[in-house]
Amino acid sequence: MLKRTVLAVVAVFIAWSVLDFILHGVLLKSTYMATASLWRPMEEMNMPLMNFVTLVVAACFVLIYGLLVGQKSLMAGIGFGVLFGLASGISMGFGSYSYMPIPLTLAWSWFAGSLLQAITAGAIVGAIIKR
Repeated sequence: MLKRTVLAVVAVFIAWSVLDFILHGVLLKSTYMATASLWRPMEEMNMPLMNFVTLVVAACFVLIYGLLVGQKSLMAGIGFGVLFGLASGISMGFGSYSYMPIPLTLAWSWFAGSLLQAITAGAIVGAIIKR
């Protein structure tokens, strides 16, 4: 079980890193440039800390699934991902929109991106961690 858990954490971390690059580095790049006054310049961003945060959240996601979800299957993983994604997406997108002067399109993008990432992670854990 430990081997599968570690494999799932690594797989989720890699998937989220790739999806983060696509979403934030490619698809939303022009939006971030248009709202540059809200963000640190690239050279001031702490990428090691960002990677550490992603790894910790990936580990928590996998452990919550592994320890608290009774029926382990691909569909259970996807269902867990949907619920986790709705919670994190609402918080990331619209929670941020409620106090930051970001465009509504960015709030929707963060919501959709968070949901997609969680569903992807759910499919990964559901495929890797089985009873």
